[in-house]
Amino acid sequence: MAYAKITDRNYMSLHRWLLTALILMMAVFPSASGSGLAGVAHAQVELANQPQAAPEPAIDPAANSSDDRAIANRLRGIFQEIDGMQEVAVAVDAGVVRLSGSVADDAAADRAKAIAQRVSGVVTVDTQFERDLSVGGNVEPVVDKLGTSLQSFLSALPLIGIAILVAAVVGLLGHLLASLMGFWKRVTPNVFLAELIAGSIRVVFIFIGIFIALDILNATALIGAVLGGAGVIGLAVGFALRDTVDNYMSSIMLSIRQPFRANDHVLIGDREGRVVRLTSRATILMTLDGNHLRIPNATVFKAEILNYTRNPQRRFSFELGVDADDDPAAAIETGLAAINGQDFVLNDPEATAEIREVGDSNILITFHGWIDQRNSDYRKARGAAIRVTKNALEESGFALPEPIYRLRFDNGAAKSLANLSQGKASEMPGKKPRKAGTEETLDVSPEDHVEKLVDSERSDDGSADLLDDKQPVE
Repeated sequence: MAYAKITDRNYMSLHRWLLTALILMMAVFPSASGSGLAGVAHAQVELANQPQAAPEPAIDPAANSSDDRAIANRLRGIFQEIDGMQEVAVAVDAGVVRLSGSVADDAAADRAKAIAQRVSGVVTVDTQFERDLSVGGNVEPVVDKLGTSLQSFLSALPLIGIAILVAAVVGLLGHLLASLMGFWKRVTPNVFLAELIAGSIRVVFIFIGIFIALDILNATALIGAVLGGAGVIGLAVGFALRDTVDNYMSSIMLSIRQPFRANDHVLIGDREGRVVRLTSRATILMTLDGNHLRIPNATVFKAEILNYTRNPQRRFSFELGVDADDDPAAAIETGLAAINGQDFVLNDPEATAEIREVGDSNILITFHGWIDQRNSDYRKARGAAIRVTKNALEESGFALPEPIYRLRFDNGAAKSLANLSQGKASEMPGKKPRKAGTEETLDVSPEDHVEKLVDSERSDDGSADLLDDKQPVE
């Protein structure tokens, strides 16, 4: 009894010591202990949620030889009914099935083993097959399959014909709907969009016909494969032709927006010219030099477009400098009087001027004037205005100084220049006489050569144009 008491006491002391140590470990490593316990709990939950495998059937200790014969007879009867397994030999001893003989391939061997395992009372299956390399055993099944496939195909010919006929009818219906261009032109803003809708209708109806035909043939699984393949191909093509797609979409937007008309004088980015036509891929300009310029529609759609033709009134500007000692107000009054005296300059809005900059030797004055582009050429008018303003300032006594440069010479060069200046002073020519106040009539008529080239090309060339005069200009 004393020994028992000591053992119980020692056991209780050991229990208290272990409990204390566990509490200390949890206090020192709270995260570790918590995560460990959580991991254990999580693992227990996962194990509980996992489906339990079905237990293997128990081996019957009361099985006898009659059961083995029944199993063998059952398997022989099954193998005799399956093509390619008539040569399989079956032996059963104490529930252990031994399969031997010759089979065509490994798939047949695996199939025979799987069939034997499904028979009740079978403990395990042992296979000892040999590969059948005979011509008849390997060729005849293939020939039989081909014959069966051909027979099935011949039997399905009427159904295939009906499917093809339905697909053709649906596709023809889509073609007829797409051919109603008059209707689509009335519905859509322009011809380009009408053609796009017509082409889309054709494609959609073709796909609908194919899907209906596959459904008739009970090949719905192929529909998913076709859609998946089309999606992958579409992504690949879209990535490879992203620039072309961007250009094509820009063509659609430009045909709807109509930012310019044929023969409009435009500035697209830094490219200037007259519009020849808008195609599905590019905007064609005739430069002021008479050259063709093709700009991708994606570039045109993203660029800043300046249309000079939209507003016939246009302002020209130029700068002239007078001497720093001259009165700039008087120079401005003189220059504006000369500009307003020209017939090609509009009175409304009137010409203006302002001091732009005061330099070391001159005062820069900027003059502005307005013209009607229908009656005057911009470049000619600007050049004529510069000419008459310059002459008017000079006739009024205003100096138009040139830039002043400071030169530095050594002593010898300075003395030589002084002697040369004294010796040749008498030979210097006098100042040139100023021009008379009356100015001859200046030709500022518009240049229409490029415009005529555009009209001629548009009349001779039958290329499609997405510009429609009936649509409003954005």
